[in-house]
Amino acid sequence: MRWTRDEITSLLEQGGRDLLAEADAARRKHCGDAVHLRGIVEFSNACSRNCAYCGLRRENAALPRYTMPADEILRVVAEGEREGVRTIVLQSGESDAYHDQWLAEVITAIKHRFDVAVTLCVGVRPPDSYRAWRQAGADRYLLKHETANTTLYRNLHPDSRLQQRLAGLNRLRLFGYQIGTGNIIGLPGQTFRDLASDILLTRRLDVDMAAFGPLVPCSGTPLANTPTVKIEMALRVVAVARLVLGAIHIPATTAFDAVAPDGRERALRSGANVMMANLTPPRYRELYQIYPSHRASNTAVRAKAVLACLGRPLAIDCGHSLRPVQEAEVYRKEHDLLGELQVPEEDCHA
Repeated sequence: MRWTRDEITSLLEQGGRDLLAEADAARRKHCGDAVHLRGIVEFSNACSRNCAYCGLRRENAALPRYTMPADEILRVVAEGEREGVRTIVLQSGESDAYHDQWLAEVITAIKHRFDVAVTLCVGVRPPDSYRAWRQAGADRYLLKHETANTTLYRNLHPDSRLQQRLAGLNRLRLFGYQIGTGNIIGLPGQTFRDLASDILLTRRLDVDMAAFGPLVPCSGTPLANTPTVKIEMALRVVAVARLVLGAIHIPATTAFDAVAPDGRERALRSGANVMMANLTPPRYRELYQIYPSHRASNTAVRAKAVLACLGRPLAIDCGHSLRPVQEAEVYRKEHDLLGELQVPEEDCHA
């Protein structure tokens, strides 16, 4: 089905319980009942950006900065694998605090020692960085566009542009990564039409995974006093995204538990098919202040308990892309590796 922005906007505005049930049925059709468990390792909280909503922002001088040693990262990955985690998400702020080669060596060690997929979530980087990490064995890259409204994006990101992130996603696809994007739900000034544009942009980018998570206001940031989005609105976005995007991985992000005690369970009943577990050691976890939440409870043990309550099995595979492999191969052959696809500015916002 070819969805229009007006149709998606209308669905987001109206919502209703039938919408969530329809999305859950679509999830079952496209993804099955098994839930993929991704283990997040927040290996560095250093960041050179000054995003208005994030506690890691450069101007947060009160936050002690850290980068985990490589051997400690490997111990954490080993613990995650023992708990049934089949994808490791290496996540950090957007910074040059660590060298590309160092991260490449960490990726290589993980791929040699463990039977897991590796996803990177480290922001916009030069093409040579993407290439080095892909050659080291990284499978996926998550680079959320945050909002498709260029004006809103500029207000929230004083030192970056939306077009840079879109160009980054296109380069990542050409280097052979499975790619992911997504948005933040509940930004000040965001409209239903903006959210519809986010979903349409996600479809146009032809990604393998998409994370739609609620804004959780963080103290010490310009958005600290922003009202928290209601869980019903966040669930509605996930549900509509599932209906529009079809066979794609959609996580019940940890932010859902920050806005409702059973937020992730409800997201898994509204179209999501992936769950996140925080593997970061406690002494670092409290310093990774992207937002306030009950992140200490987001463990692999807790995730498996949630799945048991839902009657959903834990997936035993790595949860790679649901797209046929040949589609990605055709995509790369049809585009110059040194070039980039441009998403027209007028298509990025309502």
